[in-house]
Amino acid sequence: MITEITIQELRALEHPIFVDVRSEGEFAEATIPGSVNIPLFNNAERVEVGTTYTQTTPSLARELGLSIVSPKLPQIVKKVEELSKQGPLVLFCWRGGMRSKSLAAVLDLMGIPVYRLLGGYKSYRSLVLEYHENKLPFQVVVLRGNTGVGKTELLGTLRAEGYPAIDLEKLANNRGSVFGGVGLGSSPSQKKFEGLLYEELKLLSKFPYIIVECESKRIGRVTLPPNFFTAMQEGIQILHYDALKNRVQRLLKEYTAVPNALQEIGTALERLIRTLGRVKVQELRTLLDGGCLDVFTERLLVEYYDKLYGYPSEPSSKYEFYLNYEEPAAALRVLESYLDERIAQVGASAQGM
Repeated sequence: MITEITIQELRALEHPIFVDVRSEGEFAEATIPGSVNIPLFNNAERVEVGTTYTQTTPSLARELGLSIVSPKLPQIVKKVEELSKQGPLVLFCWRGGMRSKSLAAVLDLMGIPVYRLLGGYKSYRSLVLEYHENKLPFQVVVLRGNTGVGKTELLGTLRAEGYPAIDLEKLANNRGSVFGGVGLGSSPSQKKFEGLLYEELKLLSKFPYIIVECESKRIGRVTLPPNFFTAMQEGIQILHYDALKNRVQRLLKEYTAVPNALQEIGTALERLIRTLGRVKVQELRTLLDGGCLDVFTERLLVEYYDKLYGYPSEPSSKYEFYLNYEEPAAALRVLESYLDERIAQVGASAQGM
């Protein structure tokens, strides 16, 4: 049985299995987070069918599409049937058109019940855009601090303990600096990033506040939605600091665990010539190539990052709260007490207004 479903009705389904039948290129660009890609046409086939549709006739394009898909159907049906054991299936393509309709019809003949998303991925994208155009329904708590103080580490610990923390750099697959992409591979598209952020925010919608690390408007190749960036600027600012030696060791542990990290760091180092000058960059490269990683990292922090961001390494009255992270376990408890006793109450009041 085929049941057509709107994007708004999807929330009523328990553990839906999203099946994106678009080409692998469309899927890679953006999809509903968590979807499985089972394309009817690959990239080249999609272009061929589309060209036939526009340059000849729609009927010839449909015939061509049928000839391409027919040999694939047994394998496609087998894949979908396996997925159906995990939860209700929701098929979609770009606009809920021929691709999802065709596969839904075949699955119906095979006795596999499916939902078909009306409006396809486009309807999901409209929902995401609408959400990001409105004021966030949260109080935003922002961790601010110099590079290497452990903000990302702290966010992960808070999330693991049930606090509403969002790692924006993880969603963007970039650490948000000159060396931000080292060892991480490609970043998501803007559409994909906005969808991932939307899902995170919806997942945490029961909380009166969210916790994030301070970021510039751009993180790698993606940009924060204006409503989110504004909420960060207007949010509660917490200063997070740590001793220089701890920061150095934390960064060394993070980056040296990445294969080929030193090579990528050496390449990225060239981008600092305009800021630091050729002489300093060459000095840093000599330290890097010579394996003097402690000295290299400390100089990079002191001579570049700390001057760039300029956060204090001691208590400051400019911030609503400050956190000394030299003893992470103790700092975590201090922050959790602050969040529980003050922020939760402030956020709840703001939500009720």
